[in-house]
Amino acid sequence: MKDLNSSEANDERNDGGSRYGSMQKSELEALAVAAIREHRHLIAADEAVYEEWTRASADPSVSAAVFNSLQDEYVARQKKSEAQQEVLSVIIDALGYVPEVPPGGED
Repeated sequence: MKDLNSSEANDERNDGGSRYGSMQKSELEALAVAAIREHRHLIAADEAVYEEWTRASADPSVSAAVFNSLQDEYVARQKKSEAQQEVLSVIIDALGYVPEVPPGGED
């Protein structure tokens, strides 16, 4: 799925997702399923970084540079996830429903 930054995601939201309005429902559903899977992947990766950051904050042997690097990585990941969530929301709005996506790997 194409990554969009926050301003691009906001542009998509503000114009009503017109780029998706002309798509077939089957195309939108496939796009939504891919976006949901990407969102799940991002959340899992974010959680791993968060756990490492939390462990580092409790470990006095971890240098401030390493701690700050983990913190910066987590914040950057949160921004990326937020932008991706905005895109997902626009796609789902255009589709009109949330497609069922089983947990786990590909269907």
